[in-house]
Amino acid sequence: MSGRIRPPRRLLPKILMPNNSIDISEKAGVRYLHFSSNWVQGAMRIQRPHALELPYTREMMAGLLLRDPPWPGEALLIGLGAGSLAKFIYRQLPTTKITVVEIDPQVEIVARLHFKLPDDPPRLRVVIGDGAAYMLASGRHYDYILVDGFDKNARAGVLDTLPFYQACRSRLSDRGLLTVNLLGRERGFQASVSRINAAFDGRALVFPSCDSGNAIAFAAAGDAVDVGFDELISKANQCRTETGLNLLPTIARLQIARRPGNDRFRI
Repeated sequence: MSGRIRPPRRLLPKILMPNNSIDISEKAGVRYLHFSSNWVQGAMRIQRPHALELPYTREMMAGLLLRDPPWPGEALLIGLGAGSLAKFIYRQLPTTKITVVEIDPQVEIVARLHFKLPDDPPRLRVVIGDGAAYMLASGRHYDYILVDGFDKNARAGVLDTLPFYQACRSRLSDRGLLTVNLLGRERGFQASVSRINAAFDGRALVFPSCDSGNAIAFAAAGDAVDVGFDELISKANQCRTETGLNLLPTIARLQIARRPGNDRFRI
């Protein structure tokens, strides 16, 4: 996971790896994970370890407003980071089975030791491997695919290519949704948007995140998404009551991103 946040002073030990190092730091009750850079890879409020601390991670869960429950039955996460999305789904969506693909085995160790990642293989399975290779090799279908993978320099690499997005589409169920965290930085993310649109025949929508430098993309395969904004607000209120997740600010950004004259969210 990557948010454009300068990490606080390192308070916990640095974990050395052959080609990289993981820093864990704490400030004001929040524990941060980053790869020796100014790009935070994940965060956890120590008193609320299953909550989504970084705003963009909350927005990545907005798919809960776009499909009716029970959904998702199967979720696939590309990129583990501090395990925020995996922990939220595990705690708040107890019928969802979760697969996480993480390329760096040290990240899983850190998530378990310092970020309270649950140890429950029947429900939460961590696969150590390349996310793009896993997507191409696996024949399994998922209701929700969440992509949030970056290297130490905040580059997505092969996870931001047309073949990868096409592979994601092929792995989605009839009610499947893809959500991607796009990190714009200097060159923006329009090229990424074009690749997602090409892979999903235009059935995608991207809106700026409340985190500076991030944007969130949603794309649909199979059944169409067609939800009025009044219904989105109602679902957001229900979601907040049931899970504590407040998606009302996300709806406001979805309204800005909608096509002119459209009072519904369609992809």
